Amino acid sequence: MIYKYYGPPGTGKTYKLISRAKAYVRIGTPLHKIGYFAFTKKAATEAKNRMPAEDKKLPYFQTLHSFAYHQLTLNEEDVMQPFHYEELGKLLNIKVKYHDKYNKEEVSYLNCDSPYFQMIGKAMNRDVNIREEFDRNEHNSKEIKWHLLKYIDDNLKVYKEKRKLLDFNDMITEFTKSDKSPKFDVVFIDEAQDLSLMQWDMTRSIWNKTKDTFIAGDDDQAIYKWAGADVDSFITLEGQYLPLTQSYRIPAKVHGLAMGIINKIKNRIDKSWKPRVSQGNLYRHFDVDSIDMSQGDWLVLSRTRHMLNNIGESLYRQGLYYENRYKRSSEKELHRAATSWENLRKGHLISYKEIENIIKYVGPKNWHAKKIKGMAKGSFYGIDQLVKDYGLQVKTVWYEAFDNAGQTKVNYLRKMRKNGEKLNEKPRIELSTIHAAKGGEATNVVLLTDLTENTVKSYERNPDDENRLFYVGATRTKENLHIIEPKKYEKGYIL
Repeated sequence: MIYKYYGPPGTGKTYKLISRAKAYVRIGTPLHKIGYFAFTKKAATEAKNRMPAEDKKLPYFQTLHSFAYHQLTLNEEDVMQPFHYEELGKLLNIKVKYHDKYNKEEVSYLNCDSPYFQMIGKAMNRDVNIREEFDRNEHNSKEIKWHLLKYIDDNLKVYKEKRKLLDFNDMITEFTKSDKSPKFDVVFIDEAQDLSLMQWDMTRSIWNKTKDTFIAGDDDQAIYKWAGADVDSFITLEGQYLPLTQSYRIPAKVHGLAMGIINKIKNRIDKSWKPRVSQGNLYRHFDVDSIDMSQGDWLVLSRTRHMLNNIGESLYRQGLYYENRYKRSSEKELHRAATSWENLRKGHLISYKEIENIIKYVGPKNWHAKKIKGMAKGSFYGIDQLVKDYGLQVKTVWYEAFDNAGQTKVNYLRKMRKNGEKLNEKPRIELSTIHAAKGGEATNVVLLTDLTENTVKSYERNPDDENRLFYVGATRTKENLHIIEPKKYEKGYIL
């Protein structure tokens, strides 16, 4: 029997699935007879961690790709890696940069900057050939030319065949063909609206051998169509309908705005759901700089990642602690080194590992670093011993001693400390695209409504996709939503 949880934002879809899984464990269902499949590795791990402590050895709490990988008994060398795509790009004289190391959610869709590889991946997800995908005309004609797309597609197939490699999509299709799914007593599938057509085929091959299947999702939050997700399969799926109608996240004022967005969508399942008792707050601004982010947790969302750059620079100048999902931050390591140095100056002993971290920021004028080669790696050292035996030349405050740290970073760290930022904790301000923030939430959300020229064209062709995306963006907040008006009305999403 198939049971479907339809859950708007904050209604506890994952909580319901986990509760059901716990119930099956309580009645004696063997752990290896429970399959729980999530859209991302992070979500699968979180689901596993929410099970009782004695039940952590759940072998099938995985993504579909991970499940296919293990059932097909593959090794890492059997699978296309980021460097393979970059190598093939060089062979074909096409620049390819893979962004997976910045993708915290570890979504299995190909995350590179080549529109050609993206289209090839989308065609596979949709289970169509590359010509059919190209003829959908959903792409930017200036970015993708048919003859080059065909050339890359052909060579990708040859490259994989010669090296006997599978990509993520190949794993799914091979699993579905192999009929290697174990027989489960119960299967849980979370965020089902994000599954591609080939993933739907795979999940059917799993639940066809299963007694009960619980599927959770929300078609209104289906924002991966650009990568091949097939929301129509979720909408038309037959089964017993289990609606979730109370949001534990969304305040009333944001609920009203969200319903105004989502009711624009033509192809959707009609749902009725209630917000929290709290009214919350809606604010409108013409510039992000007019928002005071000096306190509290914040999530700043944009349609595309480059729109976050100026905001990051502004926060940097203000000395506010933030992270950008797409850019590495080295200030945390500098803070650790500064803390170790301060302890050293107070008379404390510090470890060799701490000394190694400090030396990265101290130039040869202040520390003759070659002398530390004689240090014992398991020992602890004080400042006088470092001066006497290991080449240290100064005992000044860290921001004077760290002459190799870069003045900009030093100034930023000093400002953050002055502002009382808790640098040993997770940054309280996060910059992210809406796509990457799906599933996240914050007390305060800033939503940029500017669109690129390509996005405007996409919006005109298929407004449902952008409506769903901004619905997801608006519903990340638990209390306050700050809307940034577009710089140009004709190139913005109007809320």
